[in-house]
Amino acid sequence: MLAREEVVIDRDAARGAARNPIDEVIAGRLSCREFSAGPVPRSTVEQILRVARFAPSGANIQPWHVYVLAGAAKTEVSAALLHAFENEPNEHVSEYQYYASAFPEPYLGRRQEFGRLFYDSLGIAQSDIAARSRQTAKNFMFFGAPVGLIVTIDRRLAMGSWLDLGMFIQNVMLAAVGRGLQSCPQETFARFHRILRPLLSIPAEQMVACGISLGHPRERSRARLMPRADVEAFASFKGFED
Repeated sequence: MLAREEVVIDRDAARGAARNPIDEVIAGRLSCREFSAGPVPRSTVEQILRVARFAPSGANIQPWHVYVLAGAAKTEVSAALLHAFENEPNEHVSEYQYYASAFPEPYLGRRQEFGRLFYDSLGIAQSDIAARSRQTAKNFMFFGAPVGLIVTIDRRLAMGSWLDLGMFIQNVMLAAVGRGLQSCPQETFARFHRILRPLLSIPAEQMVACGISLGHPRERSRARLMPRADVEAFASFKGFED
């Protein structure tokens, strides 16, 4: 856990709040982009999914489906995705729009800060298009993680079910931290749904939402780069006396 996050938790403890292991799991989650080769057994993934399924969903419809990849199956999918990324990058597009067409502040500034921090940490100049493309290609190798997840949602459902899906995905990532693992959610897999569909026998009614890399982080990958806004920046309190 980062020193900054430890300070936050310790500050809460100083105010009378007990040190909470759930807080530590949440604060300890990070988007890992460099994994070790250490294996993750199927039983561990099953445990993670067994816990994650308790995410809330409207009317308990549970709109998610997960394709879990390892070994030769993951290698085959990675090879097909990498080939498509390198040889036909303009022929693939997601079935949903992830980002806004234009970002107002403060979101534009945050996105620009992400680019600076991320590429600076890798020693890649923002103007170095080739190096940035090589880094992007690592997505399709699941950043070296031994397990890859492809997450889908039934396209016949509405926006509320996407909220449910997000809570399920967060549960997956937190359950992973609780087992000494890290993960990285990756929207970029949604672009290549035409590649994934026949490889994984994804039925027509399912839309590819994202992928998730899952495994043991390399030691140097344990630091979180991205700052978070203070509570005062996003929360409004009314009616409290203290």
